[in-house]
Amino acid sequence: MIEGHGDDLYRFGRSITSNFSSNVYNRVNHDGLYEYIGKHLADIKNYPEPEPFSLEKLIAEKHGISAENVFATNGATEAIYIIAQTFRDRKSAILTPTFSEYEDACRLHGHKISSFYTLDSIPNDADMVWICNPNNPTGEVRELEKLMTAITKHSDKLFIMDQSYEYFTRKATLSAQEGCRSDNVILLHSMTKKYAVPGLRLGFATANSRLTDELRRHRMPWSVNAIAINAGFYLLRHDEEIPADTDMLLKEAERLSAMLKDTGLAEVWPTDTHYMLVRLRMGKASALKEYLADHFGILIRDASNFHGLDESFFRIAAQTPEENDKLVTAIRKWFDFIQ
Repeated sequence: MIEGHGDDLYRFGRSITSNFSSNVYNRVNHDGLYEYIGKHLADIKNYPEPEPFSLEKLIAEKHGISAENVFATNGATEAIYIIAQTFRDRKSAILTPTFSEYEDACRLHGHKISSFYTLDSIPNDADMVWICNPNNPTGEVRELEKLMTAITKHSDKLFIMDQSYEYFTRKATLSAQEGCRSDNVILLHSMTKKYAVPGLRLGFATANSRLTDELRRHRMPWSVNAIAINAGFYLLRHDEEIPADTDMLLKEAERLSAMLKDTGLAEVWPTDTHYMLVRLRMGKASALKEYLADHFGILIRDASNFHGLDESFFRIAAQTPEENDKLVTAIRKWFDFIQ
């Protein structure tokens, strides 16, 4: 696993009061979920389902597909590693810069890895194509029509489309139903991101039954624990009550981006989501990260370890207006400090 994922809150303890480092909105009200989980704590005395079929059934109902098309996992990351294991020793092409776990999982399972940078440059010799959409860390959403054209044109390749942030954009992404109709597409989805529950580790893949059957052969038993399964039931049944206000977050992301640009101290990449990639005009992202944590209790994501990026890049996800204002003020003070 690459060193330096986002949300390394454990390094700083209670000193962090504003967490911009993961692409999760931190102000979601989970009181109902806490109460529900509290009533089911006794479930830890028994084994959960060896395979979370009941959760898969409810997910399928929500998406209008068959339960056989759903593969629930311990976070979307487990799905990434199982996919790489299921189709091991292949040639994998990864749309870059992006989430490191695709490359890590592929290397672990003997894949030959190449990078590409546009949908028009998918390597002809690739067996598998990994695309994060919306992309992490840039927030870019690829045009659905161009994606479908690439999937159709390269029908000999398996496309793994990580849509973990699909909830946080108003641009079109592939629906679970559309993905299941394709012979060469696996979609990844994240309940972690949508419901702001990264500690629970809940995700799932959707695909046609031939592909999900292959994935199930490589899933270890009890990978999704009893608390997570119960939480999944609650979250899906209260689907409209819990998630963050996407329109508010997108508006705040636009305002935050404009404020950062107005400082003249940083470049902000265009984004279609609530998070964004930022490049410092001077200084290192790692130094800024430590300064913000030590002096303001603010945590950002040093993005220098994303393939293709350098030490000037960091990533942030919009939070409340007050927190966003505080971040920009603190960044201005850091520039005064280093000059």
